[in-house]
Amino acid sequence: MPQPPSMNFEAPRAIKRMLFSAWALLDSLTPDLRAAMHIPAMSDPRRLDWDFIPKPDRTGVPLGKLDAHQRTLAHTLLKSGLSMRGYSQVLAVMASEHILRELDVIERGFGVFAGDFRNPDAYWITVFGRPGFEDTWGWRVIGHHLSMNFTVVAQRYLTITPMAMGAMPVPAGVLDPLGEHGRRAFEILHGLSPDQRGEAIVHSRAPADYVTRQVPRVGAEEWSDPVDLGIVGYTITDEDRRRLRFVKDAPSGISGADLTGSELAAVRELLLHYVETGPEEITARYRQDVLREDPSTLRFAWAGGTTPDTAHYYRVSTANLLVEADNAVAAGQHVHTVWRDLDNDLGHDLLLDHYARHGPDGEHLNRRLTSNRPTPDSPLRTDAWYPPQVYVPHRP
Repeated sequence: MPQPPSMNFEAPRAIKRMLFSAWALLDSLTPDLRAAMHIPAMSDPRRLDWDFIPKPDRTGVPLGKLDAHQRTLAHTLLKSGLSMRGYSQVLAVMASEHILRELDVIERGFGVFAGDFRNPDAYWITVFGRPGFEDTWGWRVIGHHLSMNFTVVAQRYLTITPMAMGAMPVPAGVLDPLGEHGRRAFEILHGLSPDQRGEAIVHSRAPADYVTRQVPRVGAEEWSDPVDLGIVGYTITDEDRRRLRFVKDAPSGISGADLTGSELAAVRELLLHYVETGPEEITARYRQDVLREDPSTLRFAWAGGTTPDTAHYYRVSTANLLVEADNAVAAGQHVHTVWRDLDNDLGHDLLLDHYARHGPDGEHLNRRLTSNRPTPDSPLRTDAWYPPQVYVPHRP
């Protein structure tokens, strides 16, 4: 029997580590910090705001408010959702704020205020819902150029998207958290034949930021904004936006079926280089799915310039996954990247199925507190939460 798609999200080891790390961090906080970090309702609309631009109204508690021990616990929680490479990338993004601070002093005349605006401690941690056994909850770490979002459903399933990182400048001295991604993409583009490149390049102008923007879930068709919020000087027209749009069921770009074997492998590996930022327990299944998927469902699309010092953009999509990388507003020196699960960003489909079966608060605590003796009109309740297709685990 084939496994239901949602079985790909089973991650007992990662979830257990997240749960105990979250408990340790929350228990270490003073009452006021705990109240700021923990938002009890998964339905709180602030959970859906994963935008990583500088904002004055972040939820949660920034690293800078934590003492040395609490900061270690916070990093333990952060690492629980990432591979070692992914964790090192996150640390490099945070550390790049030091470089940006010095550049702002030189280029923008921020002076003493740059120390507060560009701050490697200005990354906020928030826990949503009730982190407990068999519970549904979520957590995130967010700040400038970093948005890590994790959703745990019934202590059984885990989603790790949207996962967004940015970098500026590129590179920032020896810090280059997204440089390998860009180099791989240019190698793919320049390795295509002229005809293939003509299919891959969907427009001569890059969008100002992600085409799918920061919506909680990618819709059937998404158009980019004409300008990147807070950054003047780079705008696109409505015709540009039309040419750049992402249509979920018919994405633009060159099809994987029109690539050679080595070209297809390179595009898949570029996609997986983003995906494998997450914990191996999840990303190993994504790898299997990507490598098994029909090449015709894959698309590689490019827009803008074709050299690193120009405004450029690319995306890779499959039936279920999407990666976007935009480097437009500073001509190759300011990159935003994101990878998304088109069905389960912020746990979307998994949560809908869970809530439809058990309501927003689940039923496991009720099972412990009420009699389950069967009666003629009330059968014994033994059903745990499973996806619609019954899954019988294989036992060797």
